[in-house]
Amino acid sequence: MNYSLKVDKREPKNSGELREQGKIPAILYGPEREEAQPVSLDYNVFEKLYDEAGESSLIDLTVEGEKEPVKVLIQDIQYDPVKNDIIHVDFRQIKMGEEMYTTIELEFVNESPAVKELGGTLVKGNDYLNVKCLPKDLVSEIKVDLAVLETFDDTITIADLSIPEGITVTDNPDALIAKVSAPLTEEQLKAMEEETASVEDVEVEEKGKEGEETEEGEEGQESEKSETEGEGEKEEDKKEEK
Repeated sequence: MNYSLKVDKREPKNSGELREQGKIPAILYGPEREEAQPVSLDYNVFEKLYDEAGESSLIDLTVEGEKEPVKVLIQDIQYDPVKNDIIHVDFRQIKMGEEMYTTIELEFVNESPAVKELGGTLVKGNDYLNVKCLPKDLVSEIKVDLAVLETFDDTITIADLSIPEGITVTDNPDALIAKVSAPLTEEQLKAMEEETASVEDVEVEEKGKEGEETEEGEEGQESEKSETEGEGEKEEDKKEEK
């Protein structure tokens, strides 16, 4: 599938103003550009495209004032830590004739019999692969068939995946991609409950000690205050006798 996007050139220091207008400040860089080009794009348009293309698909990016679109990848996205809104995007321009390093997302398909029939829990080792390839060979995702996980001893490693021609995975081929862990036994659940109860008892005991220390400290302060006041009264009495 082909993806395309249009962006406008922008001033480097107007990011806040752009966000208020419903736009995303972004940057475009690559080996064929002397310097990074600040750009901006519509928030809703980009959000829709990103949901479809992800970070592993080439995009035809048309920059305001430039005649021909350039091939880019979404290299990085920054999010607002509170609202989780997209606040900045990095586009990396790709040189079509040169091999590149990037990542490809993994798409987990089908259901594991060990989960469905044996009540196990699916454990994923990773959601993407690090690869190198020519831009023309890049794919948006690689499928992982979970149906082969029939028992708790079955595993899927990188070596088990079907990698398209022209793509070389740079990760360890023995790295775990997925497996199914067995459900906890009654003894294990009971041990976890006892451990949790033990931790709670320790916390309550520590809070109790802290409370006692606070009370003792307050009593000591009151005692010192009373002694000080008593000494002050004696001094006053001596002055009056004189």
